[in-house]
Amino acid sequence: MYFARYAHGTEGRNHLKDEKDFFRELAGGRLPSVVFFKPSAEDNQHPGYATIKAADEKLAHIIESVRNKPDVWSKSLIIVTYDENGGLWDHVAPPTADRWGPGSRIPALIISPYAKKGFVDHTDYDTTSILRLIEWKHDLLPLGERKSNNLLNALED
Repeated sequence: MYFARYAHGTEGRNHLKDEKDFFRELAGGRLPSVVFFKPSAEDNQHPGYATIKAADEKLAHIIESVRNKPDVWSKSLIIVTYDENGGLWDHVAPPTADRWGPGSRIPALIISPYAKKGFVDHTDYDTTSILRLIEWKHDLLPLGERKSNNLLNALED
């Protein structure tokens, strides 16, 4: 099983934390350099089984909590993105990227003191563009083989 090493009770799961840990570390100014926050099933925005208003309120609470910590906000980049859209595409066909198949167009928001204000970026990105930005920022070797665009175009110089 691919995720067996991250099952409950395994050492691999030690780096996975819950929402309480996020807010505790935020309050103490101890957030790690990179945090991925995946909402619980009741706090996500999937139509049909989630309450979108509650999910929007949760997202707003997370963002405002970070913004209300000036020492954290001043060096933050929040990226709000979504998983694939169920295979239904809009008016633009999905691009063919590599052996993993096509990418789908999904929305993403960049919320940060570094974000270009009032800017809509038309650069081709995919979810590995987030990884590319992390690799660039922390001077890491590429973790994957996809040559995605870095999100830098959406940020102030």
